[in-house]
Amino acid sequence: MHNTDKIIAYDLGTGGIKASLFDLDGHSLGDTFSQYDVVYTGSDFHEQSPDVWFEGICSTTKLLLEKSGANPKSIAALSISGHSLGVVPVDKDGRLLRSMTPIWSDTRAKQQAAAFFEKIPYREWYLKTGNGFPAECYSIFKIMWYRDNEPELYNNTHMTIGSKDYCNLRLTGRMCTDHSYASGSGVYDLKKRCYDEEYIKASGIRRELLPELLNSHDVVGSLTPEAAAQLGLPTDVKVVAGGVDNSCMALGARGIENGRAYISLGSSSWIAVISDTPLVDDEKKPFVFAHVINGMYTSATSIFAAGSSFRWVRDTLFPDLMQKEQCGEIEDAYVAMNELAALSPIGANNLQFNPSLAGGAMIEQSKSIVGGYIGLQLSHTRNDIVRASLEGITYNLWYAMTVLQSCGVSIDELLMVGGGAKSPFWRQMFADIFDMSMVKTCVDQNAASLGAAALAAYGLGYWKDYTPIDKAHELRSIEKPDAAKTEQYRRHYELSRHIAGWLCKTGDKISKGW
Repeated sequence: MHNTDKIIAYDLGTGGIKASLFDLDGHSLGDTFSQYDVVYTGSDFHEQSPDVWFEGICSTTKLLLEKSGANPKSIAALSISGHSLGVVPVDKDGRLLRSMTPIWSDTRAKQQAAAFFEKIPYREWYLKTGNGFPAECYSIFKIMWYRDNEPELYNNTHMTIGSKDYCNLRLTGRMCTDHSYASGSGVYDLKKRCYDEEYIKASGIRRELLPELLNSHDVVGSLTPEAAAQLGLPTDVKVVAGGVDNSCMALGARGIENGRAYISLGSSSWIAVISDTPLVDDEKKPFVFAHVINGMYTSATSIFAAGSSFRWVRDTLFPDLMQKEQCGEIEDAYVAMNELAALSPIGANNLQFNPSLAGGAMIEQSKSIVGGYIGLQLSHTRNDIVRASLEGITYNLWYAMTVLQSCGVSIDELLMVGGGAKSPFWRQMFADIFDMSMVKTCVDQNAASLGAAALAAYGLGYWKDYTPIDKAHELRSIEKPDAAKTEQYRRHYELSRHIAGWLCKTGDKISKGW
């Protein structure tokens, strides 16, 4: 046993940061969480404070050490999985130049994206980058927005770096990124594994604003004395480059071989397949990130509001269950909601729910699609409302799966990770609607953290390859489909797609002011 035999991995998400302690076999020894908010200063402006991210790393680390009783000297390395498409401007001394910065879902840079595509054909750009979110989400266009709207800030910027890269800078003093995070920059060539100079020139952005590229498992450096003091750790603790959340989660979800797939059921949700070539299709537009494993890719289709839609249902329509949870009368409002849903039949007595409460992903006919309950009648009960909500989210993800399959992917079972995977009722619903087995392991919501920890274990030489990931997944259950239920669900699914087309047209009208 090594004296330094533990790794701290961080899942830097949109809703908060989780610090997890792992042993060198990839087993979780505990975690702590710190919540923070997204600030919406306009309909297209979604911002967070990079300093709050780093403060979260400090507070969760201290609490984790205290809670676990781990000796700070036993920590070998830190590694971060970070939410994507961040643009944190820093000066040459590494000082933050903007207290709030756009996050992945920020879409303010529409004009900048339009100007770029006057020079570069969109189809060519997508096929080279795999950037299948709405283009304005990608980093290069947000940097162009800085240039066009905040020229003084832009002129003072030495470099723009991502979410986890800013935290790495605070930890080590070094400015850099990894290939997985850079693949969301909007100017990264997936197959050549480098920035595309033509695209940088077309953007008009200074080349030096883009950070150097490291392997995800490379050691960035050791903790600075200041960072060590803030975290309560020794200065010889190593910091690994880490990766973008999609790719860290892919690694943590056993995505170490060609053809493996998983479904992440969190606030947003996606179905991803791991392959040795990018899965791009200029009609369906799966989004692709470079994997944290060199030479591999994670390609996915998604819906923007899965768990967040269900959270909205809980908070808005079931406040009584929230109060009971807070008073200790019930353990979990979500569990109680699942119990209500089980009392309603398949099809929720012909009530349909579309979960496009945050607009449409690229798989929909329109980004302006709106969500809603359709077919609501006086006879419907709370049970029907919850069941329709769960079914609607699952139908949308089945549609995302069909889009992925239409690109030539063959998937016969899915590993489920994320918060939604905890529900046996929902897992069975997924199995029946998808007509395939749903696998649950002990990893659950720790997939991104496990992926980040694996990068550190490999980067420091504790692992020779990534095969220990499989052993870290202890099987908990496999839900198998019921053919009779699949047939029932599929009839309701067809109606859900008809409704989605109508909601796209409705959303277009609303966005234009009717």
